[in-house]
Amino acid sequence: MVGQYVNIIIFGQHQFLQLCEVQVFGVPYDGNVALKGQAAQSSTYNADSAANKAIDGNLDSNFLSGSCACTNNDVSPWWRVDLLQPYKISKVIITNRGDCCWDRLAGASILIGNSTENNGNNNPSCAVISSIQNSSALTFQCNDMVGQYVNIVIFGQHQFLQLCEVQVFGVPAGENVALKGQAVQSSTYNTVSTANKAIDGNLDSNFASGTCACTIDDVSPWWRVDLLQPHKISKVVITNRGDCCWDRLAGANILIGNSLENNGNNNPSCAVISSIQNSSALTFQCNDMVGQYVNIVIFGQHQFLQLCEVQVFGVPYGKLCSSLGNNGPIAAGSG
Repeated sequence: MVGQYVNIIIFGQHQFLQLCEVQVFGVPYDGNVALKGQAAQSSTYNADSAANKAIDGNLDSNFLSGSCACTNNDVSPWWRVDLLQPYKISKVIITNRGDCCWDRLAGASILIGNSTENNGNNNPSCAVISSIQNSSALTFQCNDMVGQYVNIVIFGQHQFLQLCEVQVFGVPAGENVALKGQAVQSSTYNTVSTANKAIDGNLDSNFASGTCACTIDDVSPWWRVDLLQPHKISKVVITNRGDCCWDRLAGANILIGNSLENNGNNNPSCAVISSIQNSSALTFQCNDMVGQYVNIVIFGQHQFLQLCEVQVFGVPYGKLCSSLGNNGPIAAGSG
């Protein structure tokens, strides 16, 4: 159900309404998430046309009012907004310059993805702007493409890229919920390789820097993060050790579920790590599997389990149910 307001009411009765806590689990509904982002562009025409002018909420299309972003006359000029976390993006609305030169935007590509390679201009395409009128706000449906970055680029042309507003509508595709979790593992190699080192937000893959979790040489070594409540998990990203011994992680299983039976190692499998390179961060799609616990385990082997970072992307799943008794206040005059 979609709404800004949640009411609890007992209709038609004289009664005390008692609520010790109300927890509401959900995600923001399809708002303009670009407003909270960070913008950049290939160059800046002048001090009044910085990249952030295209995400300031001002729909004025008169360039002279100072409400539009603009690059220099670049080859393949680009503009990008970093949404700060991945979103499922339903649509992008672009307001073009209205007082002059509106045809400059024709042929621009709208790209969405999670990569900053080539300044984000290698990400998949949502749409190409075939034509646009002066000051018109055109809507481009992106069908829930997932990405942290939205780029607008005019490939292969010498051109000014002018954008008076870019609105990006979507909902979170999931944040790294492991950062708020609690980690344990089957054993600990030394005092600087505790389980929580794999959820500290540090992507350094050098074991000697003390940022990686590591067990001793166990049989079926395992590591687990408790997300503290069930989540719908879209993906798990694992950063392997980079300075040595990266092949030790091959064959590890990623498990997701709500059971702690056998330390969580009986939960369903999201993926098996068939191969992984040194210090590489591999992404495993888990297709909204639901669970409170994410385990990584190497079944049936004598092995060290080394994890320099485990990122779990998802959203809370489920709701809290509680029951209230029918008793009134227990002290005279209380309510």
